[in-house]
Amino acid sequence: MKKTIEIDGVTMRYDVEGDGSRAVVVMHGWGCEASTVAVLAQAALLPSTRVYNLDLPGFGKSDEPAEVWGVDCYTTFIEEFCRRESIERPVLIGHSFGGRIAIMMSSRTAVDRVILVDAAGIKPRRSLRYYIKVYSFKTARHLLPFIVGGTRASHIIERMRGRSGSADYRNASPKMRAIMSRVVNEDLTGLLHLIKAPVLLIWGEKDTATPLRDARKMEKLIPDAGLVSYPEAGHYSFLDRPGQTAAVIQNFLS
Repeated sequence: MKKTIEIDGVTMRYDVEGDGSRAVVVMHGWGCEASTVAVLAQAALLPSTRVYNLDLPGFGKSDEPAEVWGVDCYTTFIEEFCRRESIERPVLIGHSFGGRIAIMMSSRTAVDRVILVDAAGIKPRRSLRYYIKVYSFKTARHLLPFIVGGTRASHIIERMRGRSGSADYRNASPKMRAIMSRVVNEDLTGLLHLIKAPVLLIWGEKDTATPLRDARKMEKLIPDAGLVSYPEAGHYSFLDRPGQTAAVIQNFLS
């Protein structure tokens, strides 16, 4: 069933399936939507569960946030969604960016279990080339308005962003680009030890966006965590190994 809910002026679309009493909230990665993680939602659809698969704000058919949100804002929004839907102690499933929300929410809110699939949250290691590019961009942003004027500077800076940014960044709206710039630099490592619920980590060993070393770090720092990794699978490991992923999730939930 497709539904919508409005929270603080932001309308979010989501799918809900199942009649069980155990709520499962599924959150997709950056640049994706509910349909992208349908494999995860279906895997969690058991006789005992009711599965909510979300188009997070700014993605799919949901509204963009009015302000530049960080992970905390997204987490607060999902916590309020759970309150509105009378969801208590949900199972959280988060892929990539959705994993950030699952980490923060489970570190401060009572949840049943957590499944992190190629999840973001560990600040990536940066090369010298990256920092040269970042600081060159920041210098240009501050100096260009004085050299060529504000209007022309804005066009030049936007072209620089388009050339240097990732595909996700280039394809995003200006508001979502600002949000992406904020959330990717948030390091959630310090929250991992606060997660009290059992955690299942599912990872692709060839994941270059959130490498396997991130999963191993999470497994080490989360008090009750186990890791399942797939050789030759990438950042969308659940699409590379749908059958195996479904079996692992169903075993974890049972």
